[in-house]
Amino acid sequence: MSTEPRINDRIRVPEVRLVGPSGEQVGIVPLAKALELAQEYDLDLVEVAATARPPVCKLMDYGKFKYESAMKAREARKNQAHTVIKEMKLRPKIDPHDYDTKKGHVVRFLKQGDKVKITIMFRGREQSRPELGFRLLQRLADDVQDLGFVESSPKQDGRNMIMVLGPHKKKTEAMAEARALADARKAERLGRTAGPEDDAEDLDDAELDADIVDAVETEELDAPVEAEAEAPEADAPVEQPAAPQGA
Repeated sequence: MSTEPRINDRIRVPEVRLVGPSGEQVGIVPLAKALELAQEYDLDLVEVAATARPPVCKLMDYGKFKYESAMKAREARKNQAHTVIKEMKLRPKIDPHDYDTKKGHVVRFLKQGDKVKITIMFRGREQSRPELGFRLLQRLADDVQDLGFVESSPKQDGRNMIMVLGPHKKKTEAMAEARALADARKAERLGRTAGPEDDAEDLDDAELDADIVDAVETEELDAPVEAEAEAPEADAPVEQPAAPQGA
């Protein structure tokens, strides 16, 4: 069954309660009169309350109305916060380096506004030492207390011990901060991109000026060199005829 409202000729009732384009109440009018007014205003007659008696119809631009409704629904989905529960598993005798790595993931999840389920897995004889898991969970909760709180206290669940951490920051706030940070980084990248172009233009102008200066200096240096080359030819000594032998 279609959820689209009936419009114009699809409305099959003898009379309707008509609402004008600006929200004003026109009153109960025959359907033919309502359609005539819709054509006069170059708008659509849209049935907005089909279950009323008589049905309520409004004069509007239905195409524009559908577009605006779709944009509002899209914006609502964009700002909608989905509660996500992340999970992190640890061992009672975890290595310090591994603990720091796991804690970093928990910190990242809490900053994103997500809940974190911490699971301590016991094996073999470790099951007789539940206090090891309890102390580890308490340590982790203390390390991330600035970002989250203990929503569900540690409790034994078979071979595992479970604790749930909740974020201080709401999901919507985390999403807004992430978008603001992304916009700031984008603006910074655009700023850096514009810089080299300006520098390149300045560099091209400087190179052009340098070429002009080199050309002028070359012309000035070429003239004296030609004069010096011609001078020896003018002052060259004249050869004397050799004297006859035996004179």
